[in-house]
Order: sequence, then structure tokens, then C-alpha cells
Amino acid sequence: MATDYDAPRRTESDDVSEDSLEELKARRNEAQSAVVDVDESDTAESFELPGADLSEEVLTVRVVPKQADEFTCASCFLVHHRSRLASEAGGRMICMDCAA
Repeated sequence: MATDYDAPRRTESDDVSEDSLEELKARRNEAQSAVVDVDESDTAESFELPGADLSEEVLTVRVVPKQADEFTCASCFLVHHRSRLASEAGGRMICMDCAA
């Protein structure tokens, strides 16, 4: 006879004193309780990242107009290079990412 060494060991006294059906149901319900302990102080607003105060920061970005070899995808509205053009039907240009 094969022995399963991973199985929990049981003694004869365990076999005799089986739990009642009600006790087993109660244990199962306790194990499946969906109560989540949420602490209001653990919200994302309470996290303070070092150096993250950008309230006085002024960002300057140079905007470059769309070049002659670029197109705007009619699906995702991103500007892509012409090499990324997957299809053009009725003036609607679709990039390779949206066509996939």
C-alpha cells in the first residue's frame, strides 16, 4: 500500500471524534468571511513622497507641430511616423497598434 507522506497525520482518536456537520459549516463560514479591515488613515492621500511637492514647479515644454512624414491615428489620436501606418481608408489613417 502506498503512503502519502504529505497528508496530515491522523490518530485513531481523531477518527473517532469526528466533528459534527454544524461545526464544519461554522468553520467554513468563518474561513470565508469577507470582512475587510480598512483603516481610513491608509488611503493614498496620506502617503507623502519625498520631493513630490510640485505645486510651485513651472514646466516648459517645446511643442513641435506635426511633421510632413507623420500622421494622426483616427482611432487613438496619437501622432505616429508614416512607417507605422497600417491602413488608410476614406481619409481615416489607422496606426499598426490600433489595427492589430
